[in-house]
Amino acid sequence: MKHTRLLMGMPITVEVVDPFVTQEDLDKVFSYFAWVDTIFSTYKTTSDISKINHGELSPAQYSDTMRAVLTLSEQTKEETDGYFDIQRDGVYDPSGIVKGWAIRNAAHQLEVRGFRNFAVDAGGDIQVAGHKDGHPWRIGIRNPFHRTEHVKVLTLTDQGVATSGTTIRGQHIYDPYHPGKAILDVVSITVLATNVYDADRFATAAFAMGTRGIYFLEKVAGLEGYMIDAQGRATFTSGFERYVCHQ
Repeated sequence: MKHTRLLMGMPITVEVVDPFVTQEDLDKVFSYFAWVDTIFSTYKTTSDISKINHGELSPAQYSDTMRAVLTLSEQTKEETDGYFDIQRDGVYDPSGIVKGWAIRNAAHQLEVRGFRNFAVDAGGDIQVAGHKDGHPWRIGIRNPFHRTEHVKVLTLTDQGVATSGTTIRGQHIYDPYHPGKAILDVVSITVLATNVYDADRFATAAFAMGTRGIYFLEKVAGLEGYMIDAQGRATFTSGFERYVCHQ
């Protein structure tokens, strides 16, 4: 069973291969994403994050969920030498961590219900579990210069993949050390990890580093990366190739 809905400003697709899945199972996952949006959407004035940015919510009033994400964001900032920073000019935007965090949590909800073969895709960031039709899941990396093409197809099982870039949302990621300077030397960085939460947050940080980001990923255990620069050249980590489908 496979359904797609527009939530959190992007298409979210949930596909469960296990035969005992029901519509209610998928509805619960979509309801979770809708709930996350009420807390972290920077476009909704009624969201908790908007209220924080407008000074309408004090730290003492933060929900446990908000506290958890802010703590994870601070941890990620430390792990990435400051390149992952959700605060800019006094405004919080945790979208660089919330999407992967929410996908991972949604996947966990499916696991708790007994599902073992599924994919949760939110705006191209994906968590896969098990297999599809007896084979690993096949996930394409889009060509940022020709969005209808794939530059690579990956075969993944029980892994997460996320891409950060400027093709769709423009210059939405910034270098905290040079906040007024656009990142022009890289157009996309894709990260593979054991879960999409790690893939998402490290993809954001690596992109903020520019062309140096791929070398940062090489040094982080459990991560693989694929970078496409402004000239269309690809650079990838030493273990990336083993996930590429050559058929």
